[in-house]
Amino acid sequence: MGYESLCFETDGSVAVVTLNRPARRNALSLALMRELLDCLGRIGEDRQLRAVILAAAGKVYSSGHDLSELVGRDINDTRQIFDVCAELMTKIQSIPQPVIAEVQGLATAAGCQLVATCDLAVATEDAWFATPGVRIGLFCTTPMVALTRAVGRKRALRMLLTGDPIDARTAAEWGLVNSVVPPGALREETRKLAARIAEASPVTLAIGKQAFYSQIDLDQPKAYAYAKEIMSMNSMTVDAQEGISAFLGKRAAVWTGR
Repeated sequence: MGYESLCFETDGSVAVVTLNRPARRNALSLALMRELLDCLGRIGEDRQLRAVILAAAGKVYSSGHDLSELVGRDINDTRQIFDVCAELMTKIQSIPQPVIAEVQGLATAAGCQLVATCDLAVATEDAWFATPGVRIGLFCTTPMVALTRAVGRKRALRMLLTGDPIDARTAAEWGLVNSVVPPGALREETRKLAARIAEASPVTLAIGKQAFYSQIDLDQPKAYAYAKEIMSMNSMTVDAQEGISAFLGKRAAVWTGR
């Protein structure tokens, strides 16, 4: 995969995608978002890859949208930017592999949205998160969607209405990130988490991730009705039968991805 604004590599069964616009604070330009969409789409079709790390080069994770692309444009050009952004966020949650944000420095506006959208997130102790659009007259409406679902209404509104940043510890307490580590331990921690996830059956991971996002906004009776059907079908897969048999036989399971 050859990209101008991304770096792509694999570490065993883990894909590592790195935002690579450090001179622009990894701003999510239209070109970068399209490359990320393409890259994630290809990863989603690769049965050998079981987890994804979404990292960033430089001192800033992502400053959000490239604001230079929002000046002097007509409504159709502007709408295209947010259409692609929404498509990107949907893609992150729709590919079968869990996606882990590896966050250092600052994640603001659509950069904060990116973190909130990823399935899991690990941040350094010196990381900060903000949705400061209100301060420049552009309310962070699309970041609001992911942020509200990650941290809840009152906390999201505090960030959205004030534009004030929260530190990494607060982000962990609020559920925006899973864990906080010293800067020197970030790479090791995300790879350890990705490797642990990659030990599971890829078909089970895919079923589970899709089921999670499908049930999360349903009321409880509908969620259970959906979940019991998915779990019934999951139990019929080759890997589920293998895993149960291996557990009962006190041996290691051998996954086939079926």
